[in-house]
Amino acid sequence: MDRQFHLLDSFPARGSDGATYKVCAYEHLRRDESVADGQEHWLPTGTSEYRLATGDTVEARPDGSMVIQRSGVTLSRVN
Repeated sequence: MDRQFHLLDSFPARGSDGATYKVCAYEHLRRDESVADGQEHWLPTGTSEYRLATGDTVEARPDGSMVIQRSGVTLSRVN
């Protein structure tokens, strides 16, 4: 099954290290093979994820906090 990402949103966040990061929210899509008209059609899977603009994975926690998985830096959204 083919998958792709769809950018939903991006926003600045301040890290516990004092740096500012760009966080991107992506929705996972899967190919809709029920339509055979010669064009690609995609459907949302109900799964989303956050990544930094550099590609590093960000874990969104139930309490609303975010952590860069590789470095452990905690992020807070900047309004």
